[in-house]
Amino acid sequence: MTSLPRPSLWRTRGAPLAGVALRLLLLLLLLGRAAYPSLSAAPADLILHHGKIATVDARFSLAQALAVREGRIVSVGTDAEVLPLRGPQTKVVDLGGRLVVPGLMDSHAHPMDACLTEFEHPVPAMERIQDVLEYIRARAKVLPSGHWIEVRQVFITRLEEQRYPTRAELDEAAPLHPVLFATGPDASLNSLALARSGIDRSFQVSDGGSGFAEKDPVSGEPTGILRNCTRYVKVESARKSPTPEERRRRLKELFADYHSVGITSVCDRDAGVDDLETYRELWQRGELTTRVHVSRHVESIGSMASVEESIRQIASDPLFARRDDRLRILGIKTYLDGGMLTGSAYMRQPWGLSRIYSITDPEYRGVQFIASNRLVAMVRTAASCGLQFTAHAVGDGAVHALLEAYDEVDKELPVRRTGACLSHSNFMSREAIQQAAKLGVMIDLQPVWLYLDAHTLLRQFGEERLRYFQPLRSLFEAGVVAGGGSDHMQKIGSRRSVNPYNPFLGMATAITRQSRRSPSPLHPTESLTRAQAIQFYTLNNARIFGREDQLGSLEPGKLADLVVLDTDLLTCPEADIAGTQVVATYLDGHQVFPRGNPPPAPIP
Repeated sequence: MTSLPRPSLWRTRGAPLAGVALRLLLLLLLLGRAAYPSLSAAPADLILHHGKIATVDARFSLAQALAVREGRIVSVGTDAEVLPLRGPQTKVVDLGGRLVVPGLMDSHAHPMDACLTEFEHPVPAMERIQDVLEYIRARAKVLPSGHWIEVRQVFITRLEEQRYPTRAELDEAAPLHPVLFATGPDASLNSLALARSGIDRSFQVSDGGSGFAEKDPVSGEPTGILRNCTRYVKVESARKSPTPEERRRRLKELFADYHSVGITSVCDRDAGVDDLETYRELWQRGELTTRVHVSRHVESIGSMASVEESIRQIASDPLFARRDDRLRILGIKTYLDGGMLTGSAYMRQPWGLSRIYSITDPEYRGVQFIASNRLVAMVRTAASCGLQFTAHAVGDGAVHALLEAYDEVDKELPVRRTGACLSHSNFMSREAIQQAAKLGVMIDLQPVWLYLDAHTLLRQFGEERLRYFQPLRSLFEAGVVAGGGSDHMQKIGSRRSVNPYNPFLGMATAITRQSRRSPSPLHPTESLTRAQAIQFYTLNNARIFGREDQLGSLEPGKLADLVVLDTDLLTCPEADIAGTQVVATYLDGHQVFPRGNPPPAPIP
């Protein structure tokens, strides 16, 4: 029977007297436990047996059964080894041969924003420009003239026409309302929105940040498209603000849906003050049913002294020091470049002229938001406080810039000690992979972007330039810790959400590298094996969260987060992976999905 590891009692040579005394005391305690088997082998609270347990340990061992006591795994092995821990109150579950994996983790999500997207009214799926314009017209009918209409995170790469709605189209759809079509830091505005925001032919960025307004090369007038200038849009939101109780209720609804697809841990990669307060309230009420790791948002604009002070204040929060099992501050997050979905990711080579992204400058490389010297200062401050630093870095130019900043700080403060990270890191290079491996920099990465957007990227960049797009196999082989996430940002529903958070779709994409609209896989040499894909959403994310000692694998002593599946991910046809369904999800050994229902196939 596999049981909790016992401390070694025999390493006494050269040990101080106090150390020898401590070892003798431990020996007496263990001898006492041996004299009373009921204490050393207390009954388990939960036993799962007759299954296929993917432990995701160092050898990716497979077992038949596991036992849980007081929220932790106490035994993993064969049925014969584990079932003797059954007692009169033990809940025993016959798995019927089903696969069990560790609780799944999402390394990059925005739960608070996502759960509130449809708080006021449903938002339809928008696949075409016409869908966007119809939604705007519908909002114009219910909002008084002059009220803002906002459309957020409908990405042009996913629209049938693969372009921004034009200023003229937005004017036609809502001539009496200012309209903002925003995709992260970039946006398309109608004429009234431009006028309300004071963005005209003389507009210039004046706050020390980056970005610009696209202008017609003939007339000099704004086209309506902004690059990293959405902060200048003077939106007065017409949306109703939820109460604190409504925020908590919606968040609990989202977490319940996370459980339905096996997610037990998540990282909020851009949490503000109000977001953290909502998590804290749920935690204090005992209602936080998903482990939440938080990267606090930090602005990069302003005096360097104020930026560094904001980082130090985050490090002083008790949620950073206490390292709680359900809620903890992991570090900070900022934005280094724009997006590949919007046309502003910072690239080492020019994007190229593009009708898709409305790029007319042949030398345009995207936008780097933070100057290198400021970036180094931010990384140094975070590292000195023990905080994990990460930045939104999509283009290969941004990836290299952040790695260079880490390399500079590493000369005095080893960045691997604080879990230095890259968020997204879609466009890489062999040199970037090698440098990340050398520095111990980890990566949170979203395969769903390959699934949803690779067809557009191929059209823009061509196959050769995408050789190191999400190079997962190369990262694994180089020893770089890469963890799977979704960048879930809008709506509840693992497939209907903007950036779907269904981890089985993510695993399938990492294994097949197949885009939904491309005839063939994108550089299949970068595919993960099935075992690696499971590790990608479990142990690797635990490492990114600094929790590999407690989470990420099913081993004695670790917290009992686990998922029972209806599909054997290790042997099923590739076509079946994405459709995998969760039979049951456990957190701390307690069933959180389905709630209120008995576990599958209990032993009589």
